[in-house]
Amino acid sequence: MKQESLEIALIRYNKKTWCKSALLGFFIGLAVIVPGISGSTVAIIFKLYDQFLYAVGNLFRQFKKCFFFLLPIGIGILIGLLLGFIAVEKLLAILPFAVVGLFAGLMCGAFPAVKDELKGAKMNGRRIALLVLGVLIPIAIGIVSVGLNASGSDGTNAFATVRWWQVLVCIPVGYVVGVTQVVPGLSASAILLALGWFRSLVDSVSLDFWKSEPRIFLVYVALGVGFLLGIFTFSRLLTYLFGKARHTTYSMIVGLSLGSVVAMFYNPDVFSVYASWAAEGVNVTDIVLGIALFAAGVVGSYLLVRYQRKKDEEARLATCGTDGKTGTKGENAGTEEEK
Repeated sequence: MKQESLEIALIRYNKKTWCKSALLGFFIGLAVIVPGISGSTVAIIFKLYDQFLYAVGNLFRQFKKCFFFLLPIGIGILIGLLLGFIAVEKLLAILPFAVVGLFAGLMCGAFPAVKDELKGAKMNGRRIALLVLGVLIPIAIGIVSVGLNASGSDGTNAFATVRWWQVLVCIPVGYVVGVTQVVPGLSASAILLALGWFRSLVDSVSLDFWKSEPRIFLVYVALGVGFLLGIFTFSRLLTYLFGKARHTTYSMIVGLSLGSVVAMFYNPDVFSVYASWAAEGVNVTDIVLGIALFAAGVVGSYLLVRYQRKKDEEARLATCGTDGKTGTKGENAGTEEEK
């Protein structure tokens, strides 16, 4: 019988790696605010995804080691959330297409790093099916969320008067949001948009709203409980699946990451931009900036991927030189599931 999860060595921080983990946390925090961004995809690019999952899933079993690994990520998440609420939301209100274009370009340019995880894998029928399913899931969420928002909202905050059933429903909703933080390609904001809760929750973060409806804090607590349950349980599940069938699991993750790039251009926030263009005329500045920032994002993130590949190759060659071995952990990890 196999172990429930792989034992994964967590990196020891120096100044550079601590800042790298904090930057990962920043993108995870930002992902809650900006529709379509996946913090887990960034974790794959930074080569911290497996360690992130392991540390979250084993926080209570190996508290000291996992806590100190997650500390800079947690700090980054708080900064990302604050910046998202303060700056990104305002930019999305002014030049939404340009902002989405930048983040989509960053995700698109970084996609080769996600695809690298399937290097050497045999793409059989099951893996191709999982990859296609992964592409379709974020796109389907975007289509459903656009449909629900188009038919449902009258502009009233969903939590203007908090009801007991909303508090209970927030626990499973928080669970799903937690899952989005560890599954690349899924977006927390896209899920909340599909429910029609995203704008209501963002607008609720104000002193005036808290004074008028203090029961909103029950909503926050319920979402937080569900979120923690989702992120802990799914981290353990994914760590287990990587140990059993890494390439098969990653086939779906690669699809999810690719589908999320498409979904960034089709969700309620961006669809409202298209609707305003149709009614009032195209905002040329927004489009030109969006195209330019998309291209800049692609180039910038791909250069980062190339730099990371170079560093990984140098590390592999150094390991080969000292051990006299030619195999790597990544190459051997998929051996058993190829049978």
